[in-house]
Amino acid sequence: MNVLGRITAMPTLPEPVKGLREVAYNLWWSWNPAAQQVFDRLDPSLWKRFRGNPVKVLLEVQPEHLQSLAQDASFKGEVEAVVSAFQKYLAARPKNRHEVAYFSMEYGFHESLPIYSGGLGILAGDHIKSASDLGLSLVGVGIFYHQGYFRQVLTAEGQQTEAYDEYSATELPLTPVHDLEGKPLRVGVEFPGRTVHVTAYKAQVGAIPVYLMSTNLPENSPDDRRITARLYEPGQEARIQQELVLGVGGVRVLRALGLSPTVFHMNEGHAAFQGLERMRERVAAGMPFREALELVAASSLFTTHTPVPAGHDTFPLELIDRYLDGWWGRLNLSREQFLALGLEQKEYGPVFSMSHLALATSRAAGGVSELHGAVSREMFHGIWRGLEVEEVPISHITNGVHTWTFLHPELAELYDRVFPKEWRDKPWEPGLWKAELLSESELWRIRNKLRLHLVNDVRQRLYETRRRNGEVPARLRATEKVLDPAALTIGFARRFATYKRAVLLFKDPERLLKIMNGPYPLQFVFAGKAHPKDDPGKAFIKELVAKIKELGLEDRMILLENYDMGMARTLVQGVDVWLNTPRRPMEASGTSGMKAALNGALNFSILDGWWAEGFNTRNGWAIGDERAYASDEAQDTADAQGLYDTLEFEILPLFYARGAEGTPSGWLTMVRESIKSCGPTYSAARMVHEYDLKFYSPIAERARSLEAQNAEKLKELANWKGQLERAWGNVRLWVDNPGDTMANGEGMPVKAYLVAEGLPEDTLRVELVVRRGTGELEVVALKPQGREREALVYGGTYLPSRPGSYVYGVRVVAAHPSQSEVEFVRWAGEVPQPEYAHR
Repeated sequence: MNVLGRITAMPTLPEPVKGLREVAYNLWWSWNPAAQQVFDRLDPSLWKRFRGNPVKVLLEVQPEHLQSLAQDASFKGEVEAVVSAFQKYLAARPKNRHEVAYFSMEYGFHESLPIYSGGLGILAGDHIKSASDLGLSLVGVGIFYHQGYFRQVLTAEGQQTEAYDEYSATELPLTPVHDLEGKPLRVGVEFPGRTVHVTAYKAQVGAIPVYLMSTNLPENSPDDRRITARLYEPGQEARIQQELVLGVGGVRVLRALGLSPTVFHMNEGHAAFQGLERMRERVAAGMPFREALELVAASSLFTTHTPVPAGHDTFPLELIDRYLDGWWGRLNLSREQFLALGLEQKEYGPVFSMSHLALATSRAAGGVSELHGAVSREMFHGIWRGLEVEEVPISHITNGVHTWTFLHPELAELYDRVFPKEWRDKPWEPGLWKAELLSESELWRIRNKLRLHLVNDVRQRLYETRRRNGEVPARLRATEKVLDPAALTIGFARRFATYKRAVLLFKDPERLLKIMNGPYPLQFVFAGKAHPKDDPGKAFIKELVAKIKELGLEDRMILLENYDMGMARTLVQGVDVWLNTPRRPMEASGTSGMKAALNGALNFSILDGWWAEGFNTRNGWAIGDERAYASDEAQDTADAQGLYDTLEFEILPLFYARGAEGTPSGWLTMVRESIKSCGPTYSAARMVHEYDLKFYSPIAERARSLEAQNAEKLKELANWKGQLERAWGNVRLWVDNPGDTMANGEGMPVKAYLVAEGLPEDTLRVELVVRRGTGELEVVALKPQGREREALVYGGTYLPSRPGSYVYGVRVVAAHPSQSEVEFVRWAGEVPQPEYAHR
């Protein structure tokens, strides 16, 4: 058959339960336990088999069984309650005007929709869910991968292989998208020698639509249909193809739907091509490129997620020439001018960086934790060479997690009984998290129950893995005895990248065995995937398995395969301690530990990412410190020693110190502190609220202002930058240099001379920049003092506020009055002084 499309016949639901259809197609159910329980009741075996996909359950459940359930009074009551809660939720949200467009390569909404690989996607999903909760006017843009991310299969030796499943959009909580004329949506994206056709499916997430694009269309060639088959398909050519679909195709999908968002948010550099397409639209409408760039950049936000250079996509210029040939003509640029938008100089030569392009086409950027913001300013300092590292315009908003997706329902019910009722509406408000009032006995009862659930889940998963690997019956029976439901349980689950140091725990095997065989029962659960092309990461998995076997710890150290959102929830809800051992400062944020803290687990982590902010000495433990080491080996040794000491002498004794009632009072005091300090602060609701206040609202206001004054203000800004670019090379700045000086209660006089012919003086600032030996930076504006010959004169007196050793310099910067960003910088001493300056 020449297949032209699919037909999906959803059953006609009996009147009492017909509301389930609408609920099934809105991912609101993914963070509402009552809705999940209703679908589970339809057919528990189907619910488990299809990984909690309600659409597939409705398609496969026996009609007779559905009719029978529809007559069950208790079931009808459950359905009515769920449908009513769903409708009230939507009714309480304002009408979505789609003011913000959020672009992300991956989204982690639920394990039944496997279009995510890890933290970036889960964060994107949590962002969308929280934006819906908060009533933000937002629309999501991404890709539907019909083979998803790989399913991890592990051999008995820990060798990872990848399996890919085929997913039909019509059997998922997705609906085909139609254009304004009611026809199946199609947009085209230009590729070398052809146009690739793109369609989209809508994932409705509460009040927010997310449009997921696909090239899996009959009108495309087989190769082009595979462009959107797999998330992070290896190879640079596959990557640039996907990113053109995401960026260029994403903008065109929005336009085909009649949407014109004011703010465009790039969640990582994968989406940076959207800026090119938006500039192309403006230039095609007659706007000069410089004005188009200013308008697009003023309305764009870039969030960077990785401090690891290899995590930033770059392409060889030859690939850019092939795939973007013609784009510089569409923008009225030369090839060199076009490449300059994303050019990055590597030690092996120039490349085109998607992160550099994102920064060039946005006027707002941020990292995902305070430390990551600092690391990003250092990483991208070369783009703003005239600024000190601290002045690089990259800020941060620390990540958070969607409370209702990851908080166990039984704990949520306990919090409901104890916390003020407003806590559900404002989960980011610290004052509402009255964790100190949580009953010790009730909290301990739930924690024991969740640990037992984890142990049972681990046994079942391990049994399935061993059975698939053909292990002997004795090994299968042994799974019934692995782990102890009463023992201190530590979880370690994340992507197996080498910098995450999954095997740090085994640095000193003898010390580890001494702790494991000591007086206090201890057990570990590990999980995580390595990227299909990450051979060192795969080697770490094999090494972990080998070390567990060598030490004879297979019943107390378990490695689970195929880590996904479902397993993640069970882990973060069931462990007592969450272990995280990245090599500082390579963890941008990390969010798993936030989820664990939300559920009453304690974090035991390197002071990196979010834990560098979250740790307060009373809510968990730190591994190592914030010092720099001479080598990775030295850091590994020191961190491992700190890990063992804290585990043996602090964590284990505290967990097993039981009072008269059998509860560990000291431990639960820390648990309550962890819930109180981490729950609200690391909520995605807080994160998205900050994005709205810090970025979305100001960017929208600025963009609307520029749009309203299009012809006038944009032209002025573009002309100003053009004037600066032409004249800046002739700017000269020099000082009457006092050289090394002692400031014994008297200020140091500074006098600077500036030649800046043809440049508007009101946009120029001459500044004294002082850095203390301990690192603090101070910038002091020098005041105009008239003119001497051809030079403008600036001066002032500087007296250090406290004793110490300082270095200083003088610079001139240019910033347009309507923009906060510094555009041009020239330091005294960078270029020769005019001849007359020496007379």
